[in-house]
Amino acid sequence: MLLYFLTCISFFLFLKPLLSLKPLPSWAGEVRLISPFFYKDLLVKSISKLFRNHFLLCFPCPIPTAMSLVKKALTSKVENVEDSQNMSVLDLPDLVLECILEKLPPAPLCQMASVCRSLRERCVSDHLWERHMKQKWGRVIGEAAYREWKWHVASKGNAETIRYGRQKSLMRLVSLHWPFSWMRTKVDTNNTCKQSTYLPPDSLMRWYLALETGDFWFPAQVYNRENGHVGFMLSCYDAELSYDPQTDTFQARYPPHGRRAVAVEHGIPWERLRAPPVDTPPHDLHVSDCLHDLHPGDHVEIQWRRNKEFPYGWWYGVVGHLELCNGNENYCRCHSSDMVVLEFNQYTPDSRWRKTSISRKDHREEGNETDGFYGGIRKLKSEAEISLWKSIWPSETLD
Repeated sequence: MLLYFLTCISFFLFLKPLLSLKPLPSWAGEVRLISPFFYKDLLVKSISKLFRNHFLLCFPCPIPTAMSLVKKALTSKVENVEDSQNMSVLDLPDLVLECILEKLPPAPLCQMASVCRSLRERCVSDHLWERHMKQKWGRVIGEAAYREWKWHVASKGNAETIRYGRQKSLMRLVSLHWPFSWMRTKVDTNNTCKQSTYLPPDSLMRWYLALETGDFWFPAQVYNRENGHVGFMLSCYDAELSYDPQTDTFQARYPPHGRRAVAVEHGIPWERLRAPPVDTPPHDLHVSDCLHDLHPGDHVEIQWRRNKEFPYGWWYGVVGHLELCNGNENYCRCHSSDMVVLEFNQYTPDSRWRKTSISRKDHREEGNETDGFYGGIRKLKSEAEISLWKSIWPSETLD
């Protein structure tokens, strides 16, 4: 009976605070997302207060409220937001990260390669550096330079030397852009690299760094060699070139001519360089395949050398008319003749270098020790090549 009495009393005491609740204010209906929690919190607060006041002995532990649970959930969300603010670039999707790396210029790409091993493996990929190679070096790098690079890599042999050379080149390249800011790799007095990295010796990134820092001398051709010396006007000669990143120019080493020592030229701008258009060594005769397709007015390049000890240079000229032709295109038959007239209009009309003739049928090296020796011919079909020759035309007619 006593148990029944206590149960009734507790029931009425439990309902009393609930029946005395006042209606919520009008603005409470606008807070729709938290209103369920608000009602539940009031209910749980009343119950917990009742039980704490009247049944403290039965319920010694505090009952957690709904609002405390909500606060804990919000705190957890804030911590998650803070963690997301500290996310790494490696947390990006692979496609997004690849797109970012493809947009980076060479120097920042090198900087990214020095962050960690995972980024280094991505940043040294050939597909990222192929575009940079073509964009900056495509105009001056040809098949001969590629073969020279392969030989250069094969001759290294020592893997430690290759790794240290890569680090040194990388540091030298980026120091041109960020001399004090980001570099962390240190080299001790024994020239050993403390940061263990590996770059494939035949990778495009390594080749780019070797070119960019001037460590690699590559074969190419130079217009108007030796600072436009009068004896080489409107010519293009083979040379070994090295890039100077400080001045954005090149230095060239020309092969010796007979008794003459190796000639060196500095400060060559990009505009005076090109990759060899044909894969013919400078001392070999180029096999001409355009002789039967030459007409008056065509632009050509022809090999010429002073004597047989000299290497060939490529000289600019145009196909002219035979002496018996008056130049009338309706009656001109020069293209069907066995002889081809070549004119070099940078010289005066009475100069011995002004004009020469070669055979179409049995063309080989022709000339003598006085006038030099003429070799193979290539026809210029590109307007860009023709315009480049005209852009370096001498300001005065040569004798």
